Amino acid sequence: MADLPVAAVVRIAKNSGAERVGSDAAAALVAKAEDYIGNLTREANKLALHAGRKTIKEEDIDLAAKSV
Repeated sequence: MADLPVAAVVRIAKNSGAERVGSDAAAALVAKAEDYIGNLTREANKLALHAGRKTIKEEDIDLAAKSV
């Protein structure tokens, strides 16, 4: 799996109020974000397949986010 860009994750953390983010914290944020996105995508895919679609739609993501 391709890694999320660390700089993008650090930017999100700073935009969310963090003044500084250490390199170990940035790596942990990337790992957790990738896990969350993977779980969210798997759940959204199940919902799309249940609806008879191969394409994940925004509504699938919204519903999946409530259960992940």
